[in-house]
Amino acid sequence: MAVATLGAGCFWCVEACYAKLLGVDKVVSGYSGGDANRTTYKEVCKGETKHAEVCQVHFNETVISFEEILKVFFFIHDPTSLNRQGDDIGTQYRSVIFFHDASQKEKAQDVIKKLTDAKVYSREIVTEVSPFSNFFPAEDYHQDYFNQNGTEPYCQLVVKPKVEKFEKAFRESFK
Repeated sequence: MAVATLGAGCFWCVEACYAKLLGVDKVVSGYSGGDANRTTYKEVCKGETKHAEVCQVHFNETVISFEEILKVFFFIHDPTSLNRQGDDIGTQYRSVIFFHDASQKEKAQDVIKKLTDAKVYSREIVTEVSPFSNFFPAEDYHQDYFNQNGTEPYCQLVVKPKVEKFEKAFRESFK
């Protein structure tokens, strides 16, 4: 299994989308990119640890490529929004690809260049491409959050519309 570590705003939205994809074995919500040796949701929300909310996507490269993982990444969030996604504001919601090797770095930079050259977005892509350094799984109640809490107001107002948009665009890639 290969691993992609991606920050695209609230990890509940990211996890709910990637978990549906053929070739994705598991998705773990957590925190990455900060200075602390361990962190919690409360600490990350304060914005003092430098961690981003991320998902680690474990995938079978013979079924789904890293480029396809990135295609979903750039579809499910706004990569032109610095340190925020919608009403979620702070560095913990930044757009970031934590690459695990030189190949992932090169592919991420290439995808960003192609999107920029094609003028897919009207504003500059601000997605960070940074080396992977650490990952801490989020607390248990954050895992599979949308499936377990889909009727909660945040899920209805924020997560569900993103998931529905994703489902329309990527249904042929579902398990």
